[in-house]
This record gives sequence, structure tokens and C-alpha cells, in this order.
Amino acid sequence: MRRRARGLVVLALALAGPAGCGAPASPHSPAAIRARGELVVLTRNAPTTYYEVHDEPAGPEYDMARAFARSLGVKARFIVLDSTAAVLRALRAGRGDLAAAGLTRTRARRADFLFGPAYERVRQQVVCRRGARLPRSVAALSGVRLVVTARSSYVERLEALQRSHPDLHWRVDPDRSSEELLEAVSQGRVQCTVADSNIVAINRRYYPGLAIAFDLTRPQELAWALPRDARSLQRALDAWFARYRRSGALTRTMNKYYGYIRVFDYVDTRAFLRRIRTRLPKYRAMFRRAARATGIGWTWLAAQSYQESYWNARAASPTGVRGLMMLTLDTARALGVRRRLDPLQSIEGGARYLARLRAALPKSIPEPDRTWFALAAYNIGLGHIRDARTLARRLGRDPDRWSAVAKVLPLLSRERYYRTLPHGYARGSEPVEYVARIRNYRNILEHHLAATTPSPRTSAPLTAQAGGS
Repeated sequence: MRRRARGLVVLALALAGPAGCGAPASPHSPAAIRARGELVVLTRNAPTTYYEVHDEPAGPEYDMARAFARSLGVKARFIVLDSTAAVLRALRAGRGDLAAAGLTRTRARRADFLFGPAYERVRQQVVCRRGARLPRSVAALSGVRLVVTARSSYVERLEALQRSHPDLHWRVDPDRSSEELLEAVSQGRVQCTVADSNIVAINRRYYPGLAIAFDLTRPQELAWALPRDARSLQRALDAWFARYRRSGALTRTMNKYYGYIRVFDYVDTRAFLRRIRTRLPKYRAMFRRAARATGIGWTWLAAQSYQESYWNARAASPTGVRGLMMLTLDTARALGVRRRLDPLQSIEGGARYLARLRAALPKSIPEPDRTWFALAAYNIGLGHIRDARTLARRLGRDPDRWSAVAKVLPLLSRERYYRTLPHGYARGSEPVEYVARIRNYRNILEHHLAATTPSPRTSAPLTAQAGGS
């Protein structure tokens, strides 16, 4: 009797198939991914997703997908496709385990795919050219020559709006991305387009002629998409993402790529782009020479110098700092700089000073935070940076992360905090703004360099292919 029962159990298991169920195991399960040793990630090339900087991959989606792959014990392999539509087609065909491509979680997409947790909220915005008469409502779009990228969430939104606004019309462009359409708007070749707010925020710094007309949607969630049969991977992603967010890693990633985006001044940006062409060529070789001597990237030095002096070699302030890198007399003497108004001496002295500050920081501070801390110390002094790190530790924040210390620095102007610290009072909000502006200038400069020096391997804003959210 026992032998017969055992035989029935074996027969039942055999009929049930793998894992004791009728359905075959998903090729996108964590077990299948571990077995083949890689997580296949579908993405697109854009400054808000995945791109290359100096031949190295970068981008918020890249960083997060790599971290998730590490949590599974595998490496991430990225398949970069030309558009959002191509990403979704590949995901539907099972070519990837997930799509990390700045995707809006829409109703139509939820019918076709599973989604992970939201990691960012954006709004669709109507964008036109500065100086033109701007439409301020959906009704005002009647008669506007609106162009949007094909098979995007923007098309889905416009189709929904057209039911109540039959005069609303637009043209779909199958070949150009949101980034490329924004460039066309800035050049007057397209009247208006629609793009996500994070894409607009980045690109209006490259194209200051862009103007936001109005928000087309309320905040919408961006999330990773997964195949319909990837339930177990979705559960693993949900659990990992909760840890990723709780640890502060999500905040650090967003600060790394978007921490300087809030810095936008139309007049200042126009002036900076003009001076890249008219003033920078005179000093570019000097910045490169200083970079080779110190190991600090020349675009960092150039951006910092612009923040200090607008690349004016004879710049001077009422406090006595002078030259391209605005060195104090005491600092210049300590660095062996005899003439602060000599461009090469100023640049090399400032670079050496920045390198010393960076070397003096604790080894526990990683890059790129380490460079941001050094820049802040150049502005406010290493003593105040040490005070801010001490205060961050007292307040339960990570003293090795710029995003944490940047929130603490403004407290150095409040007596209840600064009276307990060795170096006392400081205008702590200034270095926060200082670092943000330098990061902003450097990003714009690198975009300009990539745009004017095309190569087979270019940086994010240039290689963005057709796609949207």
C-alpha cells in the first residue's frame, strides 16, 4: 500500500512539471538569471537613463540596474536600443529581464507589462521657444504646430485630451527623441513639443532658449518594466528597492545626476555658452596642463575658474582675492604663486590648492563626493567642512556623502549649532550653491565639447536616440 502511494506521488510530480506546477519556469526568474550569470537590461541612450562619459557608462538607470544585479549575485548586461518603442518591443519579445529606460507607468503599459516600484516622479510639459507667445492651456494649443516623439506616453496623453479638445492636433516624429525635438524647438525648427520635466530640466541648460509653457499632466511615476511572466523577479525587485531606498542609496543616485539641475539662470547660461567660445580657448591648454599635474579633470578646473572669475584673468574682489582662480594673497604665497594675475600661475596654483584639499579629506569619502567636498573646502575652508561633517554625524547623517553634508552646512550660520563647533560661524549655504554651480557649468561644458567634437563614442546628450517616456 505504501509502495503504491509513493508511486502515485511520483506520477503526480511528473505530471505537474518543473517546480511542481503546470506552467514552465520563467526565464526571467531570479534563479534563471543566476544560472546564466547576468541580468539583461534594456535601455536607451539619454542623459536621464544611460550614456557614456569619457568612454565609461553612466546614468541613473545604469547605476541602479547595476546595483540590483549585484543584489542578485550577477552582472548587468545592457542592451541599448534606439527608442522607447524599441525597448518595449524587445521586452515584449523576451529579449531582456527588465527595461530601465525612464518609462512612465501608464494604464496602457500596465496591461502589457509588470512594473517595479516608482523611483522618480515627473510631469509632462509643453515646451516652446523663449520669446514666442506661449500657450498656457490645452485649449490654447489649437493652431500650435506641436511635434512629439513616436509611441511615447506623450502620444497617449494627447490622445486622451483630444476627446475633450477635438481641435487639439499634433505630429508624431518617428525618428527624433525628446532631446532632439527640444533642440529643434530651441533652434526654431519646431514650434512646440512635449517632454518629461526631468528631460526638460537637463536640456534647457544646453538650450537656454527653451521655455516651459505649462504642465500637461500631474506628477507621473517612472518605474522599470518587466515581462508579464516575471512575477518572481518583480518580488525580488520590490524587496531590493525597499532596501535601496531605505539605505539612502536612491537619494545619493538622484543627487549625483540631478543635484545641480535646479541651478538655472537664463542670462547666466547664455553668457557661459558665449564665453566657452570666446574666452575659454585662450586658457584651455593651461587647464589641461594643470589637470595633468594634479590629476583633477580639466573641465572641473575650467568650471571652477568660471565660477570664480568668469574666466577674467584680471578679476579682483573687495576682499583681496584675485585672478582666474581668485586666490588670496596668503594662499598664493603658500603655493609659490608670485603673480596672481598671471593666468598660468593662477590656474596651476588653484589646481594644486584644490588637489591638496582633496588629499586632506578622509579616505572614507568616495568619488565623486570627494571632489564636491574639496570644492566646498576651496570656497569656505577645510575647517568648516570638518565642522559640517561633525555636525552631520551628530544629526545621524552620513558625513561621507555630499548630499547629507550639503543639508547640514547651512546650519553653520545658526548659533545653536556653530557655537558647539571648533571653527564657529560660517555662511554655510554659500558652498552648497558654489558646488552646485560648478557641477552645472561642468555639465554644460562637457555637453558643448561633445557637440563640437563628434566621435564614435560620445556623451549622453548627443547620442540620445528617438524615444520619450
